[in-house]
Amino acid sequence: MKRVYIATVLTCLIMLAAFHTCFSVLNIMGRKEHLTVGFIYDNDESTPYTYNFSLASDALEKKYGDAVDILSCSNVLDEEMEEPLRELADKGCDIIFLNGYSEVVMELAPQYPDIQFCQTSYMDMTGKSVPSNYHTFKGEAYQGRYVSGIAAGMKIRQMILEGVISEEQAIVGFVAAFPTPEVISGYTAFLLGARSVVSSTTMKVCYTNTWSSYALEKSSAQRLIDDGCIVISQHTDTIGPAIACEENNAEGKPVYFVGYNQSMSEVAPAASLVTSRICWEPYVLAAADAVMADRKIEKGLAAHVYGTDASAGFENGWVEMEDLNQQVAAFGTQEAMDKAIERFRKGEVDFVYKGNYTGVNPEDPSDTYDLRKGYIENDHCSYPLFHYVLSDIITIEQ
Repeated sequence: MKRVYIATVLTCLIMLAAFHTCFSVLNIMGRKEHLTVGFIYDNDESTPYTYNFSLASDALEKKYGDAVDILSCSNVLDEEMEEPLRELADKGCDIIFLNGYSEVVMELAPQYPDIQFCQTSYMDMTGKSVPSNYHTFKGEAYQGRYVSGIAAGMKIRQMILEGVISEEQAIVGFVAAFPTPEVISGYTAFLLGARSVVSSTTMKVCYTNTWSSYALEKSSAQRLIDDGCIVISQHTDTIGPAIACEENNAEGKPVYFVGYNQSMSEVAPAASLVTSRICWEPYVLAAADAVMADRKIEKGLAAHVYGTDASAGFENGWVEMEDLNQQVAAFGTQEAMDKAIERFRKGEVDFVYKGNYTGVNPEDPSDTYDLRKGYIENDHCSYPLFHYVLSDIITIEQ
C-alpha cells in the first residue's frame, strides 16, 4: 500500500510538471513576436510634461528593440484628437498611449476592439461604464509633491536660521495652469510638505489659464517673486518659472525652484532644488508586455487597480525624485526626504492631507472640508480629487 501511495504521488508530480511545461510552452507560443505601439502627445519634447512622458517610449524601445515599431504624433490638441487616433489605429497599432485629456478616446475605443487604448487619467472614472479596451493610469503625484515641499521647507528653515528671512516671510509661490482638482491637489501637498518643516509657511498661487505659455508662466513666477515668494514651483508645461528664479539669483535675489516632470538643474543651476516626476515607464512597459502576451493589462499590474484604471506611488516606482541639488539644498534635505518616501513605500499615506485646516471649494464656497479628519488621495481612482483651497494659508493671486 505504501509503495502504491508513493507511486501515485510521483505520478501526480510528473503530470503536474508536464502540465506546467506544456502551459509554459503554450504561453510562449501565444506571445506576439512583434508589437506596433502608438504614442499621441499633447505637445512636443521641448516641454517638461511631454518630455517626461516620452521617456516611456524610449524605455519600450530599449526593452524590446526590433520587436516593436513605435509610431508617434506630437502637438495634438484635445479637440483634434480623433484624426491622429484613427490614423494610428489604421496603421495597425496594437496599443496606443496618450497623454492628452480628451473623451474622444473613450468614445472611439469600441470601434477598434482589437486595440488597447491607454490614456493618462484626466477625470474620476468611478461608476462610469467604459469600454474594456480603454484604460487610464497615473502616478500618485501628490506623494512627490509632498516630498518636494519638504525640500522647500528645509531650504526655508535654513534661510530663517541664517537671518535671510523671518518666519513671516516663509512664503512659497505656485504657477498653476487651471484650478482643477489635479492642480489643487498637487500644490496643496507641496505646501503641506513645506509646513511639515516650517509651520509658518504660506502659499500664493497664480493661475495662467493655459497649460503651456513660456512668457505667461515666466511673468507669473516673477509676479510671485515680487510679492515675496522665496521658493517657486509649478504645474504648467514650460521652463519659464525656473528661468525667472535663475535670473533673480543672478541679480543677487535668492529665490529657489522646485521642478515637476523634468529636472531644471541645467537651465537653473543656481536656483533648482529638486524635481518630482510621475514615472510613466512602469505602466507602459507592463501594458505593452500584457498585449504581447495576450493578457488583460490590469492582471498582475503592480499598482492599485480600479477596473481598467490604475495608480501607484513610490512603492512601485510610479513616482520618483530627481536631481537634488546638493550645492543649493539645505543640509539634511536628502535624509528628510528619504524618511517621507519610506513612509509612502510602507503604505502610509494618511499624514499628507491632514491638520487643523479648512478647505473651500473654489467652485462653491459653501462646500468646505475639515482636514482635521484627514483626506486620502487616490483611494478609489487614479485621478487626484482633492479640490479644496486651504483658508488662511493659501492666497489666490487675482
